[in-house]
Amino acid sequence: MTTPQRPRRPITDALRRTVVEDLPEIAWIGSEELRRKVVEAWAYALAESSFERITSLPAEGNPGIFLLKRGTQADHLRGVTRVATSIADEFLSAYPEADIDRDVVIAGGLVHDVGKPWEFDPVNRAKWTGDPSRTGLPSLRHPVYGIHVCVAVGLPEEVMHIVLAHSYEGDFLVRSLEAIIVHRADSLWWAVAGGAGLLDPKSDAILEGRKISPRRLKDQPGSR
Repeated sequence: MTTPQRPRRPITDALRRTVVEDLPEIAWIGSEELRRKVVEAWAYALAESSFERITSLPAEGNPGIFLLKRGTQADHLRGVTRVATSIADEFLSAYPEADIDRDVVIAGGLVHDVGKPWEFDPVNRAKWTGDPSRTGLPSLRHPVYGIHVCVAVGLPEEVMHIVLAHSYEGDFLVRSLEAIIVHRADSLWWAVAGGAGLLDPKSDAILEGRKISPRRLKDQPGSR
């Protein structure tokens, strides 16, 4: 017996506006078509979920793992995009002969987690945890589901590759240059968040395994 999928909510201009509001770095993309498709990707992903907008998604790396003490998923997406763009700009400035597609880096940073509305959706989580033997847990991780979203809205292959390759699914591929930049920016962002003490203590064991020791926040007793 298969599980029927929920009908997708209408993709409205109001929904698209929330994407632009939550991810202002979309304006950094030079290509008008690519900007439009990044907006459409997030609107599509949200419409297939229970989340009203990107800022409604919890600020987690994976469900229950690397939960920020404050903030939303938009803070992570924007932070990774800014870090990745800074890396690209540094090399483009220092080495003008380097062939790095800045638009692809920015778009990839903004949509690298576009599959999270599916993986984080409370309705899906309840279904998967109810009988993992039937559905898997999750049925699809966010990098894989993100490809479905990218194909649906017509994002270019170079951006789709970043969505799939930004996490450990990419360890089975040869990552493109732009995917390397976003992958490293994403990993760095979570590592610094952990080292800066910005993550919920439930993640401390994982951080310890990665040789990261959380520093006390400035407003905590014993901080320097």
